[in-house]
Amino acid sequence: MPGLVPGIRVFYSYNAGMDDRDKPGHDPVDACHLGYPVGEPLIEKARAKINLTLRVLARREDGYHELESLVAFADLADRLELDPGESASLEIAGPFAGACGPSSDNLVLKAVTALRNRKGRLRAGRFTLDKNLPVAAGIGGGSADAAAALRLLARVNGMAADDPRLASAALAVGADVPVCLASKPCIMRGVGELLSDPYGLPPLPAVLVNPGVPLSTRDVFAKFFGAPGGKNYLTNVPLTFDGMIGFLDEHGNDLTQAAIACAPVIIDVLMVLRALPAVQLVRMSGSGPTCFALFRSAGEAENAARRLQVERKEWWVCATVLS
Repeated sequence: MPGLVPGIRVFYSYNAGMDDRDKPGHDPVDACHLGYPVGEPLIEKARAKINLTLRVLARREDGYHELESLVAFADLADRLELDPGESASLEIAGPFAGACGPSSDNLVLKAVTALRNRKGRLRAGRFTLDKNLPVAAGIGGGSADAAAALRLLARVNGMAADDPRLASAALAVGADVPVCLASKPCIMRGVGELLSDPYGLPPLPAVLVNPGVPLSTRDVFAKFFGAPGGKNYLTNVPLTFDGMIGFLDEHGNDLTQAAIACAPVIIDVLMVLRALPAVQLVRMSGSGPTCFALFRSAGEAENAARRLQVERKEWWVCATVLS
């Protein structure tokens, strides 16, 4: 496709031609040949997405913004289980279940609808979501849940992981869902439809902090008045820890000030994280309010998390490793 940056592929294009898997009546069911584990429980992890960098490149005529972000994933996750059946339903449990709102509005069920609209006949069933990640937190929790639902539906319906209908459904549900389908470090651009090949990033020990204030992405963009970042794309992503810290020092998060205007507590979070011993870098993820601090070792991250869990009991604090 003309105009794309080298190394970036179109995750899904509405103009893409159909291959055999898109044609009516083609419904492969041999999970073994599709690479899915036969007999395994239908459970998927929905890992937290962390925006290591985020630039606003341009505002489009339709009102959406084109972004560029180097994304990694934490080993913290929601858990989604599927009991197969014909109709779709969703039960939500876990520490953040109460913040999820009505199940009918959840992105898990929206993912079912989006895939059914593209495939036709679709087995679904009863989903059970253990909601361990904060809601409206800038770490893609809902998007990761939707992506996990699509992976489960693919397994139940004998769809290959690279079936273009999965990619189409992901983008229809939300901008962050495509990158969460594979949940591998990469650069995302556009409105989520352009993904680079995965990067082998070094493990990045981290502490994630959410101050308990939900923050709407729409509200943050309404406060964004910065100049568009243009087309000077990210290149030469380092694959060593020291190189990555230096790289991140040069590439920040354009939405930080807009998010602070919506939730001033983010300033407090960033200041507290910067004061931690052995911290290497501090940043807000996505549109906030979750922030993260990077450390050289997992032990340093765990010590910092334990300290904050005592000092800031009102905050959600977790040590993790980004990869």
